[in-house]
Amino acid sequence: MSNFPRPLAATLALLLAALPAAATAPAAPAAKRPAAPAVRAAATLDSVLAREVEAARRTARGVGVHVVDLAGKREVFAHEADLPRVLASNTKLLTTAAALAELGPDFVFETRVLVRGEVRDGTLDGDLAVVGAGDPNLSGRFHDGDAFAVFRPWARALVARGVKRVAGDLVLVNGIFEEPRVHPDWPRDQLTTWYEAPVDALSFSDNCVLVRVRPGRGAGAAAVVETVPALPHFRFRNTARTVEKGGRVFITREDGADVFVVSGSIARRSGALDVWVAVHDPAAYFAGALRAAFAEEGVELSAGVRPAHGLPEGVWEQVAAHRSDLAATLAVTNKRSQNFYAECLAKLLGHRLEGRGSWSAAAAAVSKVVAGLGVDPAHFRIADGSGLSRADQASPRAMTTLLERMYFHAFGRDFVRSLPFSGEEGLAWRRRLAEPPYRGNVFAKTGTLSGVSTLSGYAKGATGRVYAFSILCNQVRSNAAAHAAQDRIVRALIDRG
Repeated sequence: MSNFPRPLAATLALLLAALPAAATAPAAPAAKRPAAPAVRAAATLDSVLAREVEAARRTARGVGVHVVDLAGKREVFAHEADLPRVLASNTKLLTTAAALAELGPDFVFETRVLVRGEVRDGTLDGDLAVVGAGDPNLSGRFHDGDAFAVFRPWARALVARGVKRVAGDLVLVNGIFEEPRVHPDWPRDQLTTWYEAPVDALSFSDNCVLVRVRPGRGAGAAAVVETVPALPHFRFRNTARTVEKGGRVFITREDGADVFVVSGSIARRSGALDVWVAVHDPAAYFAGALRAAFAEEGVELSAGVRPAHGLPEGVWEQVAAHRSDLAATLAVTNKRSQNFYAECLAKLLGHRLEGRGSWSAAAAAVSKVVAGLGVDPAHFRIADGSGLSRADQASPRAMTTLLERMYFHAFGRDFVRSLPFSGEEGLAWRRRLAEPPYRGNVFAKTGTLSGVSTLSGYAKGATGRVYAFSILCNQVRSNAAAHAAQDRIVRALIDRG
């Protein structure tokens, strides 16, 4: 049974239906399908779209639009369709399409847990190793918020072997992704934000930690600051005070350290303020979380932490593993626009196709797969996997070509399902195109940077035809106005298409 509401399930079924018969069927006899009305309908759609695009140019100096009828695989509208523009998070469409096409929908990430040494009197006289596979899902996201849920079975596997203490090192094998962990193009003044988290092959909780600030016992008292989960790895410089009313708290992190700087003020009767902050040292964060999770399960990790490029030599035995599927990863990447997930996918492709988990190899790998799907390499450029880099650029025609190829791809169903749909609850899309007849008729990816607003995906017109579209707005004066202009273009496409 479908997990979608009935009207949406019907729309999704149509969007997912491959249309080779419609694309290859001979034209209907003229007596049954006169040419003149079809021409007039097409002209009406073209004129309405042209009017809305002209209106969009009042809020964005650079506007490129391309629309393709997927049934006939024909262009129905174009405006500056061959000029590459900054993509922002529309880049994730290229990354996820490449990951799905290359890895396949049945791909599974596997993070392995191994031991070496003898167990004596409840102590492992040896080492514990965790081998990273680039899985971005080691968090509480799919476990009702239990941040340690992934780690608990690992500890229990050791307990089942009689291990209550590990005397040797915790070896963290994170070598399939190369440094730097932060892309050189990313804004340096935003490195503490969740969307610029460092990327490592062995990561915990998207390499972000929740910093919680609560008011003190009375006005003038210091605010209470902690991380969730509480880990001794993190330190604080806290000057925030409690006030009677109002107040504003500022949270940042020292450069090159996991020291959180908290300032400002918080109202005495306010609730807790929670802010996700990117960590500096993913390995130390992973080790601290693992140590805390194991302690809750009755296993002590008593020795040091040793990051390693590869598994050290010796006789190792696997005791546990965590597996994550690609479908859930793609959904988080596109529906949540989670940059960390997109970068893990891109670097994994770089490791598999180019032999290196570097940024340059990631860009080369994604570009190679996208070009193999039929997108002209002259019409797009990739620098990272998420779209944070302004060097991520493509033309609207390149985007609709990708969307068309993925629609008819063997894995097209999986690709479309990963996209947010208009009116989808719990997402930024919940208020965009959320009213009938538009709700559930658009599956598309947004993209936003300063001065950039993009929207590309699929829409079902009033006639039942399915379209691929790309609306790339650069030199944007107002993102809110650009969103409204994009929505008007999509409404016109649905109403007239």
